Amino acid sequence: MIVLDVNLLLYAYDTKSPEHKRARAWIEEVLSGDEMVGLPWQTISAFIRIMTYPGLAGERFTTKNVLAIVDQWIEMPHVRILVEAEDHWPLLRSLLLKGDVRGKLTMDASLAALTIAYGGVLYTNDRDFARFPGLRWLNPLAAA
Repeated sequence: MIVLDVNLLLYAYDTKSPEHKRARAWIEEVLSGDEMVGLPWQTISAFIRIMTYPGLAGERFTTKNVLAIVDQWIEMPHVRILVEAEDHWPLLRSLLLKGDVRGKLTMDASLAALTIAYGGVLYTNDRDFARFPGLRWLNPLAAA
């Protein structure tokens, strides 16, 4: 399962991002494929929050436009919303301790725990995920 971090989606939809073309091509390929794609609520809510925030640099959208994008993703037959199971806390707690996580990296630990629990691979452009033991992650924008 491909689990998406928000940064790749932001690059793909923000035409002013230097990573836009590569991210957009990659996202289009993934979303038009048949491999299962996992969208955590953390990723969805971060996408909505950032893409509608008028004070940030880059291209921003109306709430209505962003929700239409999310609706398109969710309606795809190979896209699943990922939610935490009842046993999420022990894994998250372990990653917080082993990764020496503080502050803003807490959400990264939660996303890592969710990805591990689903047996997925997190696709991200964020190297901070290397701190989480047991997490499989790839940067699809890295030069091959």
